[in-house]
Amino acid sequence: MFARFFPFLAWVGELRHPRTLRADLIAGITVALVLVPQSMAYAQLAGLPVQYGLYAAFLPPIVAALFGSSRQLSTGPVAVVSLMTAAAIGPLVATNPEGYVAYAVLLAFMVGIFQLMLGLLRLGVLVDFLSHPVVVGFTNAGALIIATSQIGKLFGVSVSGFEHHYETVWYTVQAAMTQTHLPTLWMGLLAIVVLFGLRSVAPKAPSVLIAVAATTLLAYFTGFQEAGGRVVGEIPVGLPGMTLPSLDWPVMVSLITAAVTIALIGFMEAMSIAKVMAARSRQRLDANQELVGQGLSNIVSGAFSGYPVSGSFSRSAVNFNAGAVTGFASVVAGLAVAAALLWLTPLLYHLPQATLAAVIIMAVVSLFKIAPIIHAWKAEPTDGVVAVVTFGLTLLFAPHLDQGILAGVGLSLILFLFRTMRPRFAVLSRYEDGTMRDIAVHHLPTSPKISIVRFDGSLYFANAGYFETRVLAVVADNPELEFIIVDGEGINQLDATGEEVLHHLAERLRERGIEILVARMKKQFMDTIRRTGLIHIMGEDHFFSRVTYALNYAWDRLGDRYDRTTCPLRSTAGI
Repeated sequence: MFARFFPFLAWVGELRHPRTLRADLIAGITVALVLVPQSMAYAQLAGLPVQYGLYAAFLPPIVAALFGSSRQLSTGPVAVVSLMTAAAIGPLVATNPEGYVAYAVLLAFMVGIFQLMLGLLRLGVLVDFLSHPVVVGFTNAGALIIATSQIGKLFGVSVSGFEHHYETVWYTVQAAMTQTHLPTLWMGLLAIVVLFGLRSVAPKAPSVLIAVAATTLLAYFTGFQEAGGRVVGEIPVGLPGMTLPSLDWPVMVSLITAAVTIALIGFMEAMSIAKVMAARSRQRLDANQELVGQGLSNIVSGAFSGYPVSGSFSRSAVNFNAGAVTGFASVVAGLAVAAALLWLTPLLYHLPQATLAAVIIMAVVSLFKIAPIIHAWKAEPTDGVVAVVTFGLTLLFAPHLDQGILAGVGLSLILFLFRTMRPRFAVLSRYEDGTMRDIAVHHLPTSPKISIVRFDGSLYFANAGYFETRVLAVVADNPELEFIIVDGEGINQLDATGEEVLHHLAERLRERGIEILVARMKKQFMDTIRRTGLIHIMGEDHFFSRVTYALNYAWDRLGDRYDRTTCPLRSTAGI
């Protein structure tokens, strides 16, 4: 129990080994070289001054490492969550522009509370409602939205905000065609060339830091700001103080949907990375403990003037590849950010805004992937539809990103319900190898007195009527029928509607001289019919562990009226 509340106790003892301590120190410093410039860029993506990104990169990674279950997950500001933060707060600042920072801090606090409650209540399973196609569609749309949102900073132009993101992009492109600030464009392109070139030639080099340092020095010596270029400007020196966010209930009500969406999307992003690293390092991963860690990191972020955070794909990969062994590497990264806040912020005054835009664009390029959508389509066409629809609606509704996600989740649930409403129903007969096969597929003869049917799905309210209709169709097609054997291997659950349909179907067919037998039932099926008493109504001797036993029962009851030796269902091998 003690280790559950303080999971860092599982690895803190390993730091006694010099090799482990050295590996974590190197990995932490390596991640910090990426974390500092990225957090500043993502803060601007969230619509915040750059120092708030550094605040969110200071304590949250430390807390997530201490109280999460993943040893290599690097938590902090990330692109998608930053974009969703801006989208959530945007509608509120129309009436209170001064409250933007306060809203972002409050949102982080709400996200953290929701994640923490899910973790403590062991409800991490709720994240499964965000299916893979929904996440793939949303991530691709988010990457495109993030990249296009930086066009103005890259070209040195700005336009007034519009209701939809695609309108803003359209007018920004028009402005860029006639009003481009060339020094800004060249600075941004230089940053992109450095980032892309180093990633290709020297992937282990701190490309983001090098691009930031090079363009900052160039801006300083060329008078970039005096020529009209936009720079980061003065960044407050010092660490953030602890200040609990103001609990403005009307604002919290307005943010609740966004907070839940960010909490789930952020956690899914964190878990997907953590699972990959856990598989490679053969470490145990606890989803609920990770929810606790992510929740606490967001609460701390809100308490120390940060905004919502999550696990980062790129920085976690850097952390893992740099040789991080324990969560202490993230502690080192957070402390390095603290050092930057205390002593290095004056050096960033001349950092061009175009460089931060280039950092964001290069970071999200890897998120845009068409292959997973194609793969989802091949696996199940309806999943491909969900991914494409989520992608399209997210782009259409942007900046209201939660609407695209909710639409995708709703569509995936509806399509899942539709698929399970008509599960496969097969009439079976004996195949030449002794197994039972679908007579429609293999063109097999069957018995006029006994029919074996298989229902490949749970029997519940959405498909119970379909099950009844198909059984009655079998009865209609076989006028001499006296026994129907239901192969229940595929029936995983039986709800109240399914039990009621089975009850009435058994009574109606019994009146017509037809008995229903059930074979190969699962425990949950039997538990239901025992609780309701249906087992006594149908007869305890009507349930069998094997289809062969059900056939023997039917043949014995038919007696001399039916020659079992010529029955197409007969075989020397039982099932």
